[in-house]
Parts: sequence; structure tokens; C-alpha cells
Amino acid sequence: MYEEKPIIRAHNLGKRVETVDGSLDILTSVGLSIKPGETLAVIGSSGSGKSTLLGLLAGLDVPTGGSIELAGSSLTNLDEDGRALLRIKHVGFVFQSFQLLGNLTSLENVMLPLEMLGEKNAKSAASAMLERVELGHRLKHYPNQLSGGEQQRVALARAFVTNPVILFADEPTGNLDSRTGAHIIDLLFELNREQNTTLVLVTHDPALAKRCGRSIRLEAGRVVE
Repeated sequence: MYEEKPIIRAHNLGKRVETVDGSLDILTSVGLSIKPGETLAVIGSSGSGKSTLLGLLAGLDVPTGGSIELAGSSLTNLDEDGRALLRIKHVGFVFQSFQLLGNLTSLENVMLPLEMLGEKNAKSAASAMLERVELGHRLKHYPNQLSGGEQQRVALARAFVTNPVILFADEPTGNLDSRTGAHIIDLLFELNREQNTTLVLVTHDPALAKRCGRSIRLEAGRVVE
């Protein structure tokens, strides 16, 4: 029977940083395989290495040991520009802190990744995506004119507008009240289903992790079953 190739594969991944007190291992011997369309929660306490792992899998940072394959390419063999190009083509991000550009309107923020890909219909596609996240009436508003929940919906629209193969979400409700956060998560999973995106979600919330098909737990930089 044909076995579907993993969309993300990490082998023996390690991340070490130098501190004033000497070397600190943030991740040690992490192995991971994620299938296309899978939803995976990465859980663990603060400081367990969750965000570091996400950054490595997305090619935002480089490991000090091991290898990563992302969407059929070896991240370990790419330079910074090569990793950036791979992200633009295949990856969407949702962060705890929204990461919107303050000098751009909602519409311009969502258009940005499309323009980087050279899309001709960036404006209409971005408008439609903002309508989808119920922000059609906020196209010309700047981030500082939006509530936290609205900013995170703009971030969701920006993440999904390119139809990414993989979406990385790092504590996407961390800066929101529980009611707003619940709405954002519903929207995230709806969009994920609609586009059949592979979702890697970092969270410390067990209830949120349960909404994913599978979970892994990190403790002190190691995967524990």
C-alpha cells in the first residue's frame, strides 16, 4: 500500500545556545514526522522548548544538530534566502503577538504575502479573505484602530490567503480573553478544514490541544510520550 510522504520530518533535532553560564540545550534529540493534512499540537510548560521547535520546523531558526525536511525540501541544506523562499511558497504563520505591520491597513497586511508571490489579483483575494473572517468592514483600518481579536483575525486572513500547505500557530490566543480566543480558534480550525492545511499548533492549553488530531509533549527540550 502507498504510504503518504511526511510533509514535515525532523530527525535527531538539537538546539544549543551559549549563555554566560555555559552551554544550554533547549532541544535534545527531537524526532518528528507529520503527514499532509494532519493537525498536531505541541504541548508543554513554559520553557520546555515549544516555540524553539516551531521556529526550527518553520526554518525561522537553524538547529545545532539534526535535520529537517519541509514540503519535500531539506531545510538544513538551504541558506537564509532559500528558507525564506520556501516559507513564502508553502507556509502560513499565526503568532501570539499578531505581528501585523502597523503602517499598513488590514487589506495591505493581507495583500503583502500575495504580492511577494507576484499574484495579480492580490487586492481582490485579500478582500475576500477579510470578508471570510468577518472583517469586510475593516479593510482600511490600521492595526492600532482594531481590537486584539480583530488584529488576530487579520493575521489569520494573512496566514491563509496564500493557501499554505502548512500553518504554524504559536499560542494564537495567548493575548486574547477567553471568549475572543474561542472565536479565533473556531475560525482557525474552520479555515484549516476548508483548505486541508497541515496545522502545527503550539499551546499550553490541554482543551485546545484536544482539538488537534494528535499531540506531542515537550519536557526540558525532549519529546515525552
